[in-house]
Amino acid sequence: MKHILMIATGGTIASKETDEGLAPMLSSGELLDCVPEIADVCEVEAVQPFNLDSTNVYAAHWLQIARIIEENYARYDGFVVTHGTDTMAYTAAALSYLVQNSAKPIVLTGSQRSAYSRDTDARRNLADAFLFCADDRAYGVRIVFDGSVILGTRAKKTRTRSFNAFSSIDFPAVAVMREGVPFYYLEGEKPKGAPTFFHKLDEDVFVLKMIPGLRADIFDWLDTHCDGLVIESFGAGGLPNYENDAFCERLSHFLSLGKTAVLTTQVEREGSALDKYAVGRRLRACGKVLEARCMTLEATVTKLMWILSFAKGEQAEALFYAPVERDIF
Repeated sequence: MKHILMIATGGTIASKETDEGLAPMLSSGELLDCVPEIADVCEVEAVQPFNLDSTNVYAAHWLQIARIIEENYARYDGFVVTHGTDTMAYTAAALSYLVQNSAKPIVLTGSQRSAYSRDTDARRNLADAFLFCADDRAYGVRIVFDGSVILGTRAKKTRTRSFNAFSSIDFPAVAVMREGVPFYYLEGEKPKGAPTFFHKLDEDVFVLKMIPGLRADIFDWLDTHCDGLVIESFGAGGLPNYENDAFCERLSHFLSLGKTAVLTTQVEREGSALDKYAVGRRLRACGKVLEARCMTLEATVTKLMWILSFAKGEQAEALFYAPVERDIF
């Protein structure tokens, strides 16, 4: 029987109704009481490092979860992280970079409705997460939600209310859960050797979402507050050339300060293609701007945080384009 550690962190799944709205209040034990059937397939122990709405979860919490996994890695066959849905995709992506080459599964799940709601999806998601985690073929960071098993680097929350809250972006789902059994679309080979754990993230990464008419003087702030910049551009990608090409000029200066910039697209699927339009090709003249291609925003941001914690320049570029858990092609 598999021995699994549950890491409870809060979210809707652990929430109760209060006078101010839903708030995380349920303990890990109360969550486990919702799925007594998993006792037939795995032994579960639980820790609860924090109990937060995932809106309040950020890099320090990702590092804390990764540290718990590292400290307990030898003792357990897998890990289930219960988490709020709003930033679950960020946490899943971050853990994919903080815990690499893991032959053991690290499964994130949650729910769109509280575990104590009459029509909750929590029980199914929790049971599926543990059943997938106990499967001999499971490994690496995955989100299990509404029957879908998604790579941690490919997940995005695409619905705010429906039970099928998460989509796998520009890559197939790994598997589907049917009556507690995983049916695999992609059955990769488990990593060999010990996992690699990382212990730092550079939080000074900023996402600049382009809107029509945005002024280039936003770089007055970016130059002094950011080590890394992710530019969410329009369509296939590019920068506007109004204001006498001020954006390109200011981006060139930003890069000359030894900082790193990545261009991605606001479009959810099919990624960027900088060479398609003149506004994209001209971006090459601004300096060494990296291109996220088909990466999700969540993976782009957290990968840049991971890389900039220990690398700069050409080394950072090489690491960014090196695939981790099929995050980039």
